[in-house]
Amino acid sequence: MAFRRKVSESPRIELTPMIDVVFLLLIFFMISTTFIERPGVTIDLPEGGAQQVVTEKREVEVYLTEDGDLYLHREAITLSALHSHLFSLGTEATKEMTFLLMADKSARHGWVIEVMEIARRNGFVRLAIATDRTIDETTIRDLEER
Repeated sequence: MAFRRKVSESPRIELTPMIDVVFLLLIFFMISTTFIERPGVTIDLPEGGAQQVVTEKREVEVYLTEDGDLYLHREAITLSALHSHLFSLGTEATKEMTFLLMADKSARHGWVIEVMEIARRNGFVRLAIATDRTIDETTIRDLEER
């Protein structure tokens, strides 16, 4: 009596379920990723050691470019018009708001101080200065070597 040998199939790995899971993970991370909104004004933010994301919606965004151009919520404005706008908000309202200053790192120090002083005169007690990334020890050593 002769035994018939079973023809064994080679094992296969089913890729369809794995591809489905990868696509689901991809979609999940695409939806849950936080996107950082960059200003429409081209500025090169300085580097900073401590970063804090402002989650408050009540804020006044002021941009200061390298050339000294001033923007309020992405619209060009002068220093006197900025002062008038902030004054019109009222002192009580500005105490609850955040003054978010995004100044180019090449902007003159005097301009930055002047904008900050206008905010202080109009009752802002919260000031946030936007930075790009955290300075690490390597960057500090590189700056010291220059």
